[in-house]
Amino acid sequence: MAEQLVESAPPGGAHETDVIIIGAGPVGLFAVFELGLLGIKAHVIDILDKPGGQCAELYPEKPILDIPAIKTISGEQLTKQLVDQIEPFGAQYHLNEMAVTLEKTDVGKWRVKTDMDTVIEAPVICVAAGGGSFQPKKPPIPGVDDYEGQSVFYAVRQREKFRDKNIIIAGGGDSALDWTINLEPIAKKVTLVHRREEFRGAPDSVEKMHALVDAGKIDFHVAQIKGLKGENGDVAAVCVESKTDGDYELPCDTMLAFYGLTMKLGPIADFGLNFAENRVEVDTEKFETSVPGIFCIGDMAWYPGKLKLILSGFHEAALMAHGAFHYVFPDKKLKFQHTTSSKDLQAKVGG
Repeated sequence: MAEQLVESAPPGGAHETDVIIIGAGPVGLFAVFELGLLGIKAHVIDILDKPGGQCAELYPEKPILDIPAIKTISGEQLTKQLVDQIEPFGAQYHLNEMAVTLEKTDVGKWRVKTDMDTVIEAPVICVAAGGGSFQPKKPPIPGVDDYEGQSVFYAVRQREKFRDKNIIIAGGGDSALDWTINLEPIAKKVTLVHRREEFRGAPDSVEKMHALVDAGKIDFHVAQIKGLKGENGDVAAVCVESKTDGDYELPCDTMLAFYGLTMKLGPIADFGLNFAENRVEVDTEKFETSVPGIFCIGDMAWYPGKLKLILSGFHEAALMAHGAFHYVFPDKKLKFQHTTSSKDLQAKVGG
């Protein structure tokens, strides 16, 4: 399994904090830092199973060349360094979860509920969702809709739900390989199906997968999934086509399909915010939206002259934090300090 940079809270339960950050990409992570300098605590929600957003999911090894003072850095390394930088501020992560509803409480706070029944309340919301939420690409398999959510899944939200299952995993990227390796110890049987011998995933994961095949612990088929058999939402077998073996069936009771991700605006579209060019309108003083107490930074934010750059998002995070301060501490006066000269700020970051 890929390295776990942070520990995610168990799904469900009720939480209170100062700011709820929706999106754990680089800009959302840096927002934790800027908020932390001002003594503001944060919870971070992301639909992915790890922090980093597009950097970690779409181009982990692709060089990023416009981070100030860093000649070149990969998306994966940038994420690791940001996570390390914000560690002193103790942000709580809710990964593998999507914010689905937003409402105002009787005491004037915001209440966010996720698709995993986690409930978080805070006086401030910060949307840092990049281009939107990552949604799985559905496989081009006839009738797959009849099985979704019952025996066909596009993500692993709770590993234990797959204990003692006979699982077909379809795909050739990191997610397919990681979950093949990670579910093998608890599943009744794991079979990986990919249309070719070559994989898009990390070489180390490919090696581990082949080692499990050689040890007889999992099966691997070079084939294309063409259909499903089953009834009442319960899959009984997948129908595959192989160049060498023709058409045949693989019995199973569960299928995990990892065919990649696509970006969609998601539930944020229903939060009552003003939109321009399919992005959220903000002011350029605090990066506050049309709804008081809700801020937006990063690629999702729109204002005249906006540049979709990580460095722009870092600047927006700093000003957002100062705007959020007045909601979190309405009776306090904000004192601006530099990290180079403030002993208090240096102590907060462990300097």
